[in-house]
Amino acid sequence: MSKVFQLKVEDGIGVATFDVTGDAMNTWTEAAFTSFSELMGELAKEKALKGIIFISGKPDNFFAGANLKMIADLVKPDEVREVLELFHGAFRKLNDMNLPILAAIHGHCLGGGLEFALACTARIAKEGKTTLIGLPECNVGLFPGGGGTQRLPRLIGYPAIELILKGTMLPAAKAFELGIIDRLVPADTDLLGAAKNFIGEMIAGTANLKRPEHDFSQLDEVIEMARQAVLKVTRGRTLPAPMLALKSIQDGVKVSLAEGLEIEKANFVDVVMSNEAKGSINTFFIKTLTDKPKAMMTKGFTPKPLKKAAVLGFGTMGRGIVIDIIRNMQVPVVVKDIPEALEPGKAFVRKILDGMAEKKRLKGAVDDYMKLIITTTEYGAEFKDVDIVVEAVFEDLKLKQQVYAELCQVIPEDCIVASNTSSLAIKSMAGLVTKPERFGGLHFFSPVWLMQLVEVIRGEQTSQETVDNLLNFAAAIKKRPIVCRDNAGFVVNALLFPMLLETFKYIEEGNAIEKVDRAMTSFGMPVGPIRLTDEVGIDVPYKIFKGMGVRQETLANVVEAGRMGLKKSGKGFFLKDGGVDPEVLSLIAKKQPRELTPEQIQEGLLEAMVKTGKDLLDRKVVDNVRMIDVGMVWGVGFPADKGGPMKWADLTGMSKRLFGKNFY
Repeated sequence: MSKVFQLKVEDGIGVATFDVTGDAMNTWTEAAFTSFSELMGELAKEKALKGIIFISGKPDNFFAGANLKMIADLVKPDEVREVLELFHGAFRKLNDMNLPILAAIHGHCLGGGLEFALACTARIAKEGKTTLIGLPECNVGLFPGGGGTQRLPRLIGYPAIELILKGTMLPAAKAFELGIIDRLVPADTDLLGAAKNFIGEMIAGTANLKRPEHDFSQLDEVIEMARQAVLKVTRGRTLPAPMLALKSIQDGVKVSLAEGLEIEKANFVDVVMSNEAKGSINTFFIKTLTDKPKAMMTKGFTPKPLKKAAVLGFGTMGRGIVIDIIRNMQVPVVVKDIPEALEPGKAFVRKILDGMAEKKRLKGAVDDYMKLIITTTEYGAEFKDVDIVVEAVFEDLKLKQQVYAELCQVIPEDCIVASNTSSLAIKSMAGLVTKPERFGGLHFFSPVWLMQLVEVIRGEQTSQETVDNLLNFAAAIKKRPIVCRDNAGFVVNALLFPMLLETFKYIEEGNAIEKVDRAMTSFGMPVGPIRLTDEVGIDVPYKIFKGMGVRQETLANVVEAGRMGLKKSGKGFFLKDGGVDPEVLSLIAKKQPRELTPEQIQEGLLEAMVKTGKDLLDRKVVDNVRMIDVGMVWGVGFPADKGGPMKWADLTGMSKRLFGKNFY
């Protein structure tokens, strides 16, 4: 194994170059700590040493911090303490040297990488697109545990609190402005040469390092304000990472650095042991898994070029799909619908694009994007050179039969065809398409331009080539895809259906609508299941259950009374002020009363989802449990700190209780 840290000493200046070979980024691996310890031994032998420079051997990365997998695998407090001591022991050795030590930064300097740099005497950074400086641990359910909560506030004062809580990654110039960086050099500078000059000044005592004394007399009040701001973001949930980060700063800054570091270490152990940290780390890993849809394609596959697209149907979903195609792909898109749907559709698209332009989220002028839309009421010549068609017409098999019959007469033989169905089986439509191997499902979530998730559905006749091409399309429109086989409700709705059935059972057993919804929002869901039903349209699950041969009495009563949801028909479960509509209470079917606690509601609804997830895996609807969790986190807002329902079932012991083993 090659050494991570290599030392060269010239004229009393030690230059320690580090490179975790084989990895794209430097992280604090076991090999890195071992090599660092050896380096310290080498430095101790250099009697004439005047100063040390640490610089990365990688072209665009300083140190990206701790290895998250290593932290995720820790299961006992003593194991966490052992790993923490590696960090603190290494940084303590730096401080004990009593020599000027300079971190020369280019590229990512994050987490344990910045904590390493903060343990040095000073920092010099080179400007550049890849130079990002920060402590992003709170974004993955942790907090800076290698001295970050102690050294950063002491260095820059109160601004450190927000940087730590938000996990902000700063460009070099901003880090310099805040005082994290002592010297800033342009992107084309020889960083090592500049670092040698700077350390020369440090040795000579002319470097003029600014280390102001900060007034922390208002610390308790500032921390309390920060705590309230966190609770607002988490909707009242006290998540371990931000709360213990604040506690570490509040208690640690009032005592000596050595005592403060001990406080930080104790709190960090508690955070790593929390299920929320392990859930958040899982969300980070499954996000990385689906960040690049092209990486999910068959190795060596060359995707079909997508120069022109078509969308059938200019309703809610069709409009959203058009928005994503034109803004991300910037290719012409043919839109087919009845005459009276075309102008309102275009007006809606323009309105959304205008909003994006105001927020500077569009690269070009709105008019230029609008010119890419070709509207038509017929299957004419516009379709002759289309590469992909997404069908988003009304969920009626007879209508789809007519649509596909006409479409297949005009599109090229190699044109990919995908349905955005949410309730019809892909196999029920595949026979309507000539060359059914080029046909699959693309299930989007509403509003399409805001929701990242898309389900790529492989029908019985869908070829692997088509799946790969659909993944390529997902990449082109910047979506996060999951791949599944044809199944009622695919993945996300398949898990939601039993959860909704259980939800309505609880209401019918006498548990108030507000109580059931509140139980799930306090669990971390963005909205409760009944409000979600009201917002998507109460008739949607009603029709789906009907199609499955299930009659849910309360849903049936509400829909048959003409209540399709507040947004859809003006009446549903809720009033405009957010309260429950008292008129709906008489429509709730009555069952044997059973009062449940919020925790019982949460557990019951999670269990309904997890049992379905297990069934999807058993029937090979999905090949990887992570696809289920990606679907639920990015499809319905399952809390990121819980890592998805399947991961949370593992972490809480539900998986072993129900099935005798974990999913992960």
